[in-house]
Amino acid sequence: MGTAAGARAVPRYVQIADEIVEQIRAGILKPGDMVPSESELIERYGVAGGTIRKAMVEVRASELVETRQGKGSMVKSRPPVRFRSSDRFRRSLRRGGKAAYLAESEQSGATPNVSVLYIGPTEAPADIAERLDLPAGTQVLARRRLYFRNGTPVETATSYLPWDVVKDIPELFAENPGGGGIYARLEDHGHEFEEFVETLQARLASKAEASELALSPGASVVHLIREAKTTQGCVVEVCDTLMAADQFVFSYRIPATD
Repeated sequence: MGTAAGARAVPRYVQIADEIVEQIRAGILKPGDMVPSESELIERYGVAGGTIRKAMVEVRASELVETRQGKGSMVKSRPPVRFRSSDRFRRSLRRGGKAAYLAESEQSGATPNVSVLYIGPTEAPADIAERLDLPAGTQVLARRRLYFRNGTPVETATSYLPWDVVKDIPELFAENPGGGGIYARLEDHGHEFEEFVETLQARLASKAEASELALSPGASVVHLIREAKTTQGCVVEVCDTLMAADQFVFSYRIPATD
Protein backbone atom coordinates (compact mmCIF):
# COMPACT_ATOMS: atom_id res chain seq x y z
CA MET A 1 0.00 0.00 0.00
CA GLY A 2 1.40 3.39 -0.97
CA THR A 3 2.05 6.21 1.46
CA ALA A 4 -0.54 9.01 1.34
CA ALA A 5 0.61 12.22 -0.28
CA GLY A 6 2.11 14.59 2.26
CA ALA A 7 2.41 11.89 4.97
CA ARG A 8 5.66 11.92 6.91
CA ALA A 9 7.36 8.86 8.38
CA VAL A 10 7.78 8.99 12.15
CA PRO A 11 11.52 9.15 12.95
CA ARG A 12 12.91 5.98 14.51
CA TYR A 13 14.04 7.77 17.68
CA VAL A 14 10.49 9.05 18.23
CA GLN A 15 9.10 5.53 17.80
CA ILE A 16 11.57 4.21 20.38
CA ALA A 17 10.78 7.04 22.82
CA ASP A 18 7.04 6.44 22.44
CA GLU A 19 7.52 2.75 23.18
CA ILE A 20 9.52 3.44 26.36
CA VAL A 21 6.98 6.01 27.55
CA GLU A 22 4.15 3.55 26.89
CA GLN A 23 5.96 0.88 28.94
CA ILE A 24 6.12 3.35 31.84
CA ARG A 25 2.47 4.36 31.55
CA ALA A 26 1.40 0.70 31.30
CA GLY A 27 3.37 -0.23 34.41
CA ILE A 28 5.80 -2.52 32.60
CA LEU A 29 8.51 -0.18 33.84
CA LYS A 30 7.45 0.64 37.41
CA PRO A 31 8.39 3.56 39.69
CA GLY A 32 11.95 3.03 40.84
CA ASP A 33 12.87 0.80 37.87
CA MET A 34 15.89 1.76 35.80
CA VAL A 35 15.31 2.45 32.12
CA PRO A 36 17.51 0.05 30.09
CA SER A 37 20.99 1.44 29.48
CA GLU A 38 22.08 2.95 26.19
CA SER A 39 23.97 -0.23 25.24
CA GLU A 40 20.94 -2.39 26.06
CA LEU A 41 18.66 -0.20 23.95
CA ILE A 42 21.14 -0.22 21.05
CA GLU A 43 21.11 -4.01 21.09
CA ARG A 44 17.32 -4.22 21.51
CA TYR A 45 16.43 -1.85 18.68
CA GLY A 46 19.43 -2.38 16.39
CA VAL A 47 20.14 1.32 15.98
CA ALA A 48 23.09 3.65 16.50
CA GLY A 49 23.89 5.27 19.83
CA GLY A 50 22.92 8.69 18.53
CA THR A 51 19.40 7.47 17.82
CA ILE A 52 19.06 6.14 21.37
CA ARG A 53 20.39 9.39 22.84
CA LYS A 54 17.82 11.38 20.84
CA ALA A 55 15.09 8.97 22.00
CA MET A 56 16.08 9.47 25.65
CA VAL A 57 15.84 13.25 25.23
CA GLU A 58 12.19 12.69 24.26
CA VAL A 59 11.63 10.29 27.18
CA ARG A 60 13.04 12.80 29.67
CA ALA A 61 10.77 15.48 28.19
CA SER A 62 7.80 13.35 29.28
CA GLU A 63 8.89 14.01 32.90
CA LEU A 64 8.25 10.36 33.74
CA VAL A 65 11.90 9.64 34.48
CA GLU A 66 14.70 11.32 36.36
CA THR A 67 18.29 11.11 35.16
CA ARG A 68 21.31 11.23 37.44
CA GLN A 69 24.84 11.66 36.16
CA GLY A 70 26.62 8.32 36.01
CA LYS A 71 23.56 6.37 37.17
CA GLY A 72 21.21 6.42 34.20
CA SER A 73 17.47 7.12 34.07
CA MET A 74 14.97 5.87 36.62
CA VAL A 75 11.17 5.88 36.46
CA LYS A 76 9.92 8.54 38.85
CA SER A 77 8.15 7.62 42.02
CA ARG A 78 6.17 10.80 42.44
CA PRO A 79 3.11 11.49 44.60
CA PRO A 80 -0.17 11.94 42.75
CA VAL A 81 -1.17 15.29 41.29
CA ARG A 82 -3.21 17.48 43.61
CA PHE A 83 -5.50 20.37 42.85
CA ARG A 84 -4.43 23.86 43.83
CA SER A 85 -7.72 25.60 44.35
CA SER A 86 -8.59 29.19 45.12
CA ASP A 87 -10.63 27.79 48.03
CA ARG A 88 -7.41 27.21 49.98
CA PHE A 89 -7.48 30.83 51.15
CA ARG A 90 -10.89 30.68 52.82
CA ARG A 91 -10.89 32.58 56.10
CA SER A 92 -12.68 29.67 57.77
CA LEU A 93 -9.61 27.47 57.15
CA ARG A 94 -7.30 30.00 58.80
CA ARG A 95 -9.61 30.38 61.75
CA GLY A 96 -9.66 26.60 62.03
CA GLY A 97 -5.88 26.66 62.37
CA LYS A 98 -5.08 25.37 58.87
CA ALA A 99 -2.63 27.14 56.61
CA ALA A 100 -3.32 26.84 52.87
CA TYR A 101 -0.68 24.18 52.14
CA LEU A 102 -1.75 21.95 55.03
CA ALA A 103 -5.41 22.26 54.07
CA GLU A 104 -4.62 21.26 50.47
CA SER A 105 -2.54 18.27 51.49
CA GLU A 106 -5.19 17.07 53.91
CA GLN A 107 -7.82 17.16 51.15
CA SER A 108 -5.60 15.05 48.87
CA GLY A 109 -4.80 12.50 51.57
CA ALA A 110 -1.07 13.26 51.39
CA THR A 111 1.41 13.69 54.23
CA PRO A 112 2.83 17.24 54.16
CA ASN A 113 6.08 18.55 55.58
CA VAL A 114 7.73 21.95 55.49
CA SER A 115 11.42 22.76 55.81
CA VAL A 116 12.17 26.38 56.70
CA LEU A 117 15.29 27.48 54.82
CA TYR A 118 15.57 31.10 55.94
CA ILE A 119 13.77 33.69 58.04
CA GLY A 120 15.22 37.15 58.36
CA PRO A 121 15.82 40.55 56.83
CA THR A 122 16.68 40.96 53.16
CA GLU A 123 16.68 43.69 50.53
CA ALA A 124 13.53 43.55 48.42
CA PRO A 125 14.27 42.66 44.77
CA ALA A 126 13.04 45.32 42.36
CA ASP A 127 9.98 43.40 41.13
CA ILE A 128 8.94 42.43 44.67
CA ALA A 129 9.46 45.97 45.96
CA GLU A 130 7.25 47.33 43.18
CA ARG A 131 4.43 44.98 44.17
CA LEU A 132 4.82 46.01 47.83
CA ASP A 133 4.88 49.70 46.80
CA LEU A 134 8.35 50.12 48.30
CA PRO A 135 11.62 51.48 46.86
CA ALA A 136 13.87 48.73 45.47
CA GLY A 137 16.36 47.54 48.09
CA THR A 138 14.13 48.39 51.06
CA GLN A 139 14.58 45.98 53.96
CA VAL A 140 11.77 43.43 54.22
CA LEU A 141 11.25 40.17 56.05
CA ALA A 142 11.85 37.07 53.93
CA ARG A 143 10.48 33.63 54.82
CA ARG A 144 11.79 30.90 52.48
CA ARG A 145 10.38 27.36 52.69
CA LEU A 146 10.70 24.04 50.89
CA TYR A 147 7.48 22.00 50.84
CA PHE A 148 7.34 18.21 50.72
CA ARG A 149 4.47 15.82 50.06
CA ASN A 150 4.91 12.18 51.01
CA GLY A 151 8.63 12.90 51.37
CA THR A 152 9.04 14.40 47.88
CA PRO A 153 9.91 18.10 47.40
CA VAL A 154 7.16 19.71 45.31
CA GLU A 155 7.54 23.47 45.74
CA THR A 156 9.63 26.30 47.13
CA ALA A 157 8.13 29.55 48.36
CA THR A 158 9.55 32.83 49.62
CA SER A 159 7.27 35.33 51.32
CA TYR A 160 8.32 38.98 51.39
CA LEU A 161 6.63 41.17 53.99
CA PRO A 162 7.12 44.91 54.69
CA TRP A 163 9.28 45.43 57.78
CA ASP A 164 6.95 48.10 59.17
CA VAL A 165 4.12 45.55 59.07
CA VAL A 166 5.94 42.62 60.68
CA LYS A 167 8.34 44.21 63.19
CA ASP A 168 5.75 44.06 65.96
CA ILE A 169 4.48 40.54 65.14
CA PRO A 170 7.05 38.20 66.74
CA GLU A 171 5.30 35.05 65.47
CA LEU A 172 6.30 35.95 61.91
CA PHE A 173 9.97 35.55 62.85
CA ALA A 174 9.40 32.02 64.16
CA GLU A 175 9.70 28.83 62.09
CA ASN A 176 6.15 27.92 63.10
CA PRO A 177 3.99 31.05 63.14
CA GLY A 178 1.08 29.13 64.69
CA GLY A 179 -2.24 27.75 63.49
CA GLY A 180 -3.47 29.23 60.22
CA GLY A 181 0.02 30.35 59.18
CA ILE A 182 1.27 33.86 58.56
CA TYR A 183 -2.03 35.06 57.12
CA ALA A 184 -3.81 34.23 60.37
CA ARG A 185 -1.16 36.15 62.36
CA LEU A 186 -1.47 39.17 60.08
CA GLU A 187 -5.25 39.16 60.51
CA ASP A 188 -4.80 38.83 64.28
CA HIS A 189 -2.99 42.16 64.11
CA GLY A 190 -5.65 43.98 62.11
CA HIS A 191 -4.59 43.25 58.53
CA GLU A 192 -7.84 41.79 57.22
CA PHE A 193 -7.57 40.34 53.72
CA GLU A 194 -9.83 41.28 50.86
CA GLU A 195 -8.26 39.30 48.03
CA PHE A 196 -5.26 37.31 46.82
CA VAL A 197 -4.00 37.98 43.29
CA GLU A 198 -1.92 35.28 41.58
CA THR A 199 0.10 35.40 38.37
CA LEU A 200 1.36 32.12 36.89
CA GLN A 201 3.94 31.35 34.23
CA ALA A 202 5.10 27.93 33.01
CA ARG A 203 8.77 27.57 32.06
CA LEU A 204 11.72 25.20 32.20
CA ALA A 205 13.53 24.79 35.50
CA SER A 206 17.07 26.07 35.87
CA LYS A 207 19.72 23.55 36.90
CA ALA A 208 19.61 24.76 40.52
CA GLU A 209 15.80 24.68 40.62
CA ALA A 210 15.69 21.17 39.17
CA SER A 211 18.17 20.01 41.80
CA GLU A 212 16.22 21.56 44.68
CA LEU A 213 12.93 19.97 43.56
CA ALA A 214 14.54 16.64 42.57
CA LEU A 215 13.50 17.10 38.93
CA SER A 216 15.17 15.86 35.77
CA PRO A 217 17.19 18.45 33.82
CA GLY A 218 14.90 20.47 31.57
CA ALA A 219 11.75 19.63 33.56
CA SER A 220 8.86 22.10 33.58
CA VAL A 221 7.94 24.26 36.56
CA VAL A 222 5.19 26.75 37.33
CA HIS A 223 6.35 30.12 38.65
CA LEU A 224 3.60 31.73 40.72
CA ILE A 225 3.61 35.21 42.26
CA ARG A 226 0.89 36.00 44.79
CA GLU A 227 -0.05 39.36 46.29
CA ALA A 228 -2.01 39.39 49.54
CA LYS A 229 -4.17 42.55 49.62
CA THR A 230 -5.96 43.93 52.66
CA THR A 231 -9.31 45.68 52.86
CA GLN A 232 -7.31 48.94 53.10
CA GLY A 233 -5.84 48.23 49.65
CA CYS A 234 -2.34 47.46 50.93
CA VAL A 235 -0.22 44.53 49.77
CA VAL A 236 1.25 43.08 52.98
CA GLU A 237 2.86 40.00 51.46
CA VAL A 238 4.25 38.91 48.11
CA CYS A 239 4.90 35.19 47.80
CA ASP A 240 7.29 33.97 45.10
CA THR A 241 6.60 30.26 44.53
CA LEU A 242 8.11 27.65 42.23
CA MET A 243 6.26 24.35 41.73
CA ALA A 244 7.02 21.08 39.98
CA ALA A 245 4.60 21.34 37.03
CA ASP A 246 3.75 17.64 36.97
CA GLN A 247 2.50 17.79 40.56
CA PHE A 248 -0.27 20.38 40.31
CA VAL A 249 -3.57 21.03 38.58
CA PHE A 250 -4.91 24.55 39.11
CA SER A 251 -8.60 25.07 39.77
CA TYR A 252 -10.05 28.57 40.16
CA ARG A 253 -13.52 29.85 40.92
CA ILE A 254 -14.32 32.82 38.65
CA PRO A 255 -17.35 35.00 39.44
CA ALA A 256 -19.66 35.60 36.47
CA THR A 257 -20.98 38.90 37.87
CA ASP A 258 -19.40 42.34 38.06
